[in-house]
Amino acid sequence: MTAPQQSVPPDPSEQDTEIETRDLGLGRVVANTARGRFVNRDGSPSSRKYGLGSQRAERFYLAALDATWPRFLWWLVGILLLVNGVFAIAFRSLGPAALAGTEALGLDDPFLRALSFSVGTFTTTGTDGVHAVGSTANWLVILESITGILFLVTAGGLIIARLMRPRIRLRFSESAIVAPYEGGRGLMFRMVNERPGELSDVRVRVILSWFERFDGKRERNFHWLALERDQVELFNLHWTVVHPIDAKSPLRGLTPDDLRRAEAEIIISVTAHEETFSTTVRQRTSYTFEELRWDVKFASIFTSAPDDVIAIDVERLSRTEPLAEGTTRVPAAAEGAPAVVLG
Repeated sequence: MTAPQQSVPPDPSEQDTEIETRDLGLGRVVANTARGRFVNRDGSPSSRKYGLGSQRAERFYLAALDATWPRFLWWLVGILLLVNGVFAIAFRSLGPAALAGTEALGLDDPFLRALSFSVGTFTTTGTDGVHAVGSTANWLVILESITGILFLVTAGGLIIARLMRPRIRLRFSESAIVAPYEGGRGLMFRMVNERPGELSDVRVRVILSWFERFDGKRERNFHWLALERDQVELFNLHWTVVHPIDAKSPLRGLTPDDLRRAEAEIIISVTAHEETFSTTVRQRTSYTFEELRWDVKFASIFTSAPDDVIAIDVERLSRTEPLAEGTTRVPAAAEGAPAVVLG
């Protein structure tokens, strides 16, 4: 009888090589043609798609979901006043006889009388005895009533969608830094959860995008950077993400001028489990070579609390302390020579 074959686990080195040869899903031609950063600081993509029309309704919906609450409410009130102002002007254009009973409002300005009637009709809160006179004025009332119902339904739906949408809001340090790390150098950035809801099983992936030269030809390449720790179970405070620049790092032996010549960009993707809605949430950001600082280290973010619990001051997230010139601009001896030719 032939013995059953046992599966052989893959070689980790082969896995690493396979990971490094992947790109962001753009393809080699697109990656080499594109210029500028791939991901904006707010996590939005820098690319565009043409040929799909204006998509105004879809873009308005997404903008309404992504806007902050103060901005969303200001836009809501602004649109309501603008639409009611248009209807008020329409009632005024029909002459003073178009609205009857406006004297009971106690307003001297004719436009404010029309505006008050318009708001009451639009929001279905009542018009205090003011009523339209004439067929044209009553048709305006019908049109405004229908518009008001559609507006209120749309606004209510947007509010419910905003309340029910799982969100992640991470604050990243203003700059990534290259700081001393275990006798050498390390690429670091810090992040903190700005929302009161808890995140767990937080995972981070860091991708390096830059231009390399192969046989004299300039090509963009992507490298998945190995991290000191790429996952944490609890994310109650802050997290300093570190990529050790050692003999295996794509950044070994490199200087600020090298990264500038290569147009380097550090792309960050964070995935977490949001416990309030029990779902997976994601956020992205990136740092370009211009947003990378050298010869500094992060300052302490911890602060004292009255009940002696561990506490941090989020305002200190981006604070750094200067180091002697050349501390991290000059490669550490243990890194060895650069692995690639940049440019």
